[in-house]
This record gives sequence, structure tokens and C-alpha cells, in this order.
Amino acid sequence: MELYKQLTQLDMAAAWIAPTLEFYTWNGYRCAYEQYSPSPEKASEGLPLLLIHPIGVGLSREFWHRFCQQWQQQGLNNPIYNPDLLGCGESDKPNVAYQPQDWAEQLNYFLQDVVQKPVLLVVQGALLPVAIALVQLQQQSNLIKGLVLSGPPAWRVMTESRAQTQQKLLWNLFFDTPIGRLFWLYARRRAFLRSFSIRQLFATEADVDQVWLDFLVIGATDANSRYAVFSFLAGFWRKDYTTKMASLPQPTLVLFGEEASSISPSGMAETPQQRCQAYEAGWQNAQSQIIVGRNVLPYESTSAFIQAMLPFWQRLN
Repeated sequence: MELYKQLTQLDMAAAWIAPTLEFYTWNGYRCAYEQYSPSPEKASEGLPLLLIHPIGVGLSREFWHRFCQQWQQQGLNNPIYNPDLLGCGESDKPNVAYQPQDWAEQLNYFLQDVVQKPVLLVVQGALLPVAIALVQLQQQSNLIKGLVLSGPPAWRVMTESRAQTQQKLLWNLFFDTPIGRLFWLYARRRAFLRSFSIRQLFATEADVDQVWLDFLVIGATDANSRYAVFSFLAGFWRKDYTTKMASLPQPTLVLFGEEASSISPSGMAETPQQRCQAYEAGWQNAQSQIIVGRNVLPYESTSAFIQAMLPFWQRLN
């Protein structure tokens, strides 16, 4: 029976072409993306996925590779679009302070000019503000049919105002200085990445595997990738999104790990159950679920994440 299962999975995966790395130009910048497509023998069926990867040391579209592989093994024939945000992966990396609106505008162009069809938007963690801004940009085109939020920030983190002065001071006096470069050299060390992943991201230490650490270390070799990470750490995304979240009409699935945690002190007290209740109450059309894992569910709990997401995706088709 196990052999039959393995052969079936191989047959399903064979129905797909390996992802191709493509490029497009936005605002004069070269931006990269991967597209997973069914083979020519099988017609494309089902709502496409548009993935938004997290921002962090060494992170890029590769964060989604394990998810994409297992999604394919379900025998599903929908396209998957997996872009690198500006400042990450194979996309250009200008020395700028990135705002969520910048990445949202990049993805809006990508959606309008490359994808050109409705999608289910899947966003990881604290990149939720980018998804919110993208949905607002799409109010007229209506190319976002629904959202899946993977381990979004605690509700208090998403509804607290932050002084922009403090964010700019962090950027100007620390991150965009020689001190910031030294900090980057420290933060990209394999030992630090492993320790941080165990303390803040994964539920189980054993899941901080070689593949995870390898792609972080390789992704962090380009020192110019630090600008996107430092923009995130400076907190340019930290605002009160209460009104914006309440105004988004798209069906939304919110998934939390049963051991979900928060780096921000204001979010540490919220349990996963409280986060579910807050998002369902504060979002116009949201349902939530708790699954095994902690904060990087598509990577650490890939099968559970897909099984929770599949019924939602099927209803939107």
C-alpha cells in the first residue's frame, strides 16, 4: 500500500513542469518570480495561488518550495506564482527603506501585467500589511478572490499605532550605517540563524533542518539583501490597521500554529485561541483554524497547512 501511495504521488508530480524562473521590470527594477504550471497534457484547472514570502535574513521565494512541492503532490492543476519581493532573492536590491506599500505596488503590477487572472493570495506572517495594501490597490480590478493568512501577527501588534519618527531614527542612526553592516555580518552567521529559528520560529528544534539553514545562509550572502530585512526590523510596517482590516470583503482563512508566539512584547500575551477570536471579530469575512506548529507553518507543518487550506481553496473555485 505504501509503495502504491509513493508511485501515485510520483505520477501526480509528473503532471507538472518544474518551475521556471522568469523576470519582469517594475519601476526600472528587475524582479524575479517562479511559475508552477501543469504540463501541456493537462489543462490548467482551479484558482491560481499568489504567494507572498516573509522578510528575514536569507529569506526569499525559496521559503515556499516545500509547500509548492507538496501542493503538486495533491494532483491539483492550478498555477502557482511565487515572486521574489524587491530586495530579496533574485530581484534587484536597491538601498532604500522599503514600505509595505512599495511591495504592494510591485505585486499589483505583477498581478495586473503578468498573472492577469484572479488568484488566492497566500501571505506569510508579518507581511500581512503588504497583502492589505495589495487588496486595496485591487479594489477596481478585483483580481484577489480570497486570502490565506499564515501565522499573522498578534491582533494587538496589528492594531497599535507606532511613531514614524522612531522608525526613521532606527533606520538613519543604526540600520543604514556601518554599524548596521556589522550587525548584518553577525545576524547571517549559521549559528545565529539556527538559534533564532529555534527560539522564535519553529515548534520543534528538529524541524530546523539542514535545508532551512542552507537556504538562509546562501540567501544572506548578498549583503544588499540586508536593506529589506532592516526595513522590516525598523518597523516601517507597524501601524494601526484596524479600519483597513475591517473593510476588506474577500473571504479570508486565518491559520495559527498551536504554539504561535510573538517577538513583539505587546503580542506575547495573546494565545492562539485569542488571536483566532480577534481576527474573526475584526475582519469582515474571516474564519480561523489552529494547526500543529508555531510561526512558519508552510515550512514546518506543510502537510497540515495544506490540508487546512484545501477546503477553503476548493470553495473559491
